[in-house]
Amino acid sequence: MRDWLVHIRRNEHASLQTQIREALVSAILDGQLAREEPIPSTRKMAKSLGVSRNTVVLAYQGLLDDGYLVARERSGYYVAEKALETVTPQKPQAKPRVAGSGFDWSKRLTMGPAAQANVSKPLDWQTYDYPFIYGQVDHNLFPLAEWRDCARQALGKKWLGSWTNDTWAFDDPLLVEQIRRRILPRRGIMATDDEILVTLGAQNALYILTSLLVGPKTKVAMEEPGYPDVRNIFSLKTPHVSLIPVDSKGLTLPDEINAADVVFTTPSHQFPTTVTMPLERRMELLKRAAKHDFVVIEDDYEFETNYVNEPCPALKSLDDEGRVIYVGSLSKTLFPGLRLGFLVAPKELVAEARALRRLMVRHAPNNNQRTAALFLSLGHHDTLIRRLHRAYRTRWEIMGEALKQFMPDASRVPSFGGTSFWVKGPAHLDSDALGKVAAAKGILIEPGRIAFGGADAPRNYYRLAFSSIDEKKIEAGVRLLAETVKLFPGT
Repeated sequence: MRDWLVHIRRNEHASLQTQIREALVSAILDGQLAREEPIPSTRKMAKSLGVSRNTVVLAYQGLLDDGYLVARERSGYYVAEKALETVTPQKPQAKPRVAGSGFDWSKRLTMGPAAQANVSKPLDWQTYDYPFIYGQVDHNLFPLAEWRDCARQALGKKWLGSWTNDTWAFDDPLLVEQIRRRILPRRGIMATDDEILVTLGAQNALYILTSLLVGPKTKVAMEEPGYPDVRNIFSLKTPHVSLIPVDSKGLTLPDEINAADVVFTTPSHQFPTTVTMPLERRMELLKRAAKHDFVVIEDDYEFETNYVNEPCPALKSLDDEGRVIYVGSLSKTLFPGLRLGFLVAPKELVAEARALRRLMVRHAPNNNQRTAALFLSLGHHDTLIRRLHRAYRTRWEIMGEALKQFMPDASRVPSFGGTSFWVKGPAHLDSDALGKVAAAKGILIEPGRIAFGGADAPRNYYRLAFSSIDEKKIEAGVRLLAETVKLFPGT
């Protein structure tokens, strides 16, 4: 029996008995009470409402007479089967607002993030035949046994205090050590423990940095097209967000960028076009930052998925003045539900970020931190990276060939590798409409309009990811998608 509350008002014109009856009838007819569900005893109901037991008995008796309840000897009262024969369970609906009553929250809100356009992905993506969806993992590639063993160790008595205690603003020292010794050196970054902060994914890191660095008058510059979530975050803090075009070498450097206070970029693997910023442009960006006094946020969101060419050093590794803030995530190689990321910055900024994080969430879950730390320290992460590289390389080649065959000249093969292709459809194509038609055929794509912040942005771009789709399905999925594109007028 679940706890179930009936609310009564003693100053109402209706009697207490009537109010109890109406509340129970409404719950039954609205589908909130299931068939054969037990109802609190008359004694318990009377006690919870602060009324006499006789009042409840009379209300229950009326419901028995009308067939809403049934009584079972030595068992109690239950919702009658026949009472729900014509009832269709519904989600609770908000009561209509009566003029002059209720509370209008819109007048109190200082921002409206719900009105922003965001990337939308179906939760049941695994049920689609061809899920070209970005950011998800292939469960067949994940080393479940090794992760389970690390979780078992992390939750053992040996480290009981490390994950049960509230550590306030501090991170798991073993995870910080693994990030510093195993992950950052691959990107050419050297850092001390007090220059690293563990976050609830890269998203949390970006929000913390925006909160600390961006105010109403701050000028921000970011890539166009670019990461929509960070554009939304910036827009909540300042109206001065400049969208800087991207070319075949990543973020361009027009004079407009010189006026910025903060520049956001994804140089290693531009989001979403997949192009890589060459060393010369990286050095020019750093030179501009020093000359015009702006800081750079480098989002290295797929730092472990370069399986094609030698990795270009992270922008942070080339920074001699401490102007670059590096943001990374473990979600792309482990799994997105883990929600573990990190940022690397001068210790003065990390100290402020740590203090702000404490006010927001205190710290990332200690058990997740320790499990991830063990996974890294025992070499399982390195093994996983090698496995992903082999699988992604194969899928990258298959998708590249399929696009070349069925959609020639629609995309550029990512030289970095990564887990997706950025595709340009015919000029007349609306990728949002394409996405709906394709989904009905079992194909999931990501329409590209959301990646553009400009009002006159093109609508014919979309992204095809291959991290979570079986390699045997890629060619057939691309072929079916190409046939779907041809259904649109003007093709």
